[in-house]
Amino acid sequence: MYLDINTKKLKKNAFRVSKNRGETASRVRVPGGKCSAQVLQQVADIAQEYGNGSVHLTTRQGFEIEGISLADVDKVNERLQPIIEAMEINQETPGKGYPASGTRNVSACIGNRVCPFGNYNTAAFAKRIEDAIFPNDLHFKIALTGCANDCIKARMHDFGIIGMTLPQYDPSRCVACNACVKGCDQLSVDALRMENYKIVRNEEKCVGCGVCVTKCPTRAWTRSQKKYYRLTIMGRTGKRNPRLGEDFLVWADEDTIIKVILNTYRFVKEYIDPKAPGGKEHVGYIIDRVGFTEFKKWALEGVELPPETIVKDCVYWSGIHYR
Repeated sequence: MYLDINTKKLKKNAFRVSKNRGETASRVRVPGGKCSAQVLQQVADIAQEYGNGSVHLTTRQGFEIEGISLADVDKVNERLQPIIEAMEINQETPGKGYPASGTRNVSACIGNRVCPFGNYNTAAFAKRIEDAIFPNDLHFKIALTGCANDCIKARMHDFGIIGMTLPQYDPSRCVACNACVKGCDQLSVDALRMENYKIVRNEEKCVGCGVCVTKCPTRAWTRSQKKYYRLTIMGRTGKRNPRLGEDFLVWADEDTIIKVILNTYRFVKEYIDPKAPGGKEHVGYIIDRVGFTEFKKWALEGVELPPETIVKDCVYWSGIHYR
């Protein structure tokens, strides 16, 4: 059977161009990596009915339903509709599947819903970001991690969002057991010390990880009610210059991060190379070409930073250079 397929349209609709002639794979978004068992069952049903029975769990926490005939794309899009609605994904035309694929699924570790080290609800923040940025054809990768352990490898993304807490110390509950000091020394950055049977925190050294909170047996240390984040920028893999993201903002809040990300979309639209292959140019390469100072101007436009937020004057990336 001959099929005249517009591969550009196919990929934009979140279907993969497969190495197997006449087949494709459907890429299902799961913002924050959290979905219901019902969604899992619906994915399995589509894989059994229209695919080859296999589902790949992607590195971005989505699903790829493999072995779908190109002739069945429209039918699969109809079957995806309940999943899209359950995940509350922004959509232009119901029943037509995903309206874009350039901006990748927003990934997240499990966060404080389960993990004792998590400083915030990663899935909830991931969904807020998803709602703000999708659909979009620009190639962005964003990941969220609950604490400085960075289980999601946030520093390998365009934007890495690392949860922080401003630890609250109640000396009246402290029994000078030194558990927090030992924990910070062994598991974090050695930012605590004992003075006159009370704990002193080095504010400049503290990374807001919350280890002191998890180690304290008397709740002398607690997490701050206000949520804070470290925003790292322009980490990437790839052929030319893989590198880790570097800190841009420290002790930032959610609103600031959302605005910086949206401003970066505007920056990319202004400076993207129109001759870039496939109409895509990685945002990190655009910043390399245009300059960090110009990016910073765009990123912070209209942003009201909390007084405690630290903004890096300059950001320098290293990494491996193949070109």
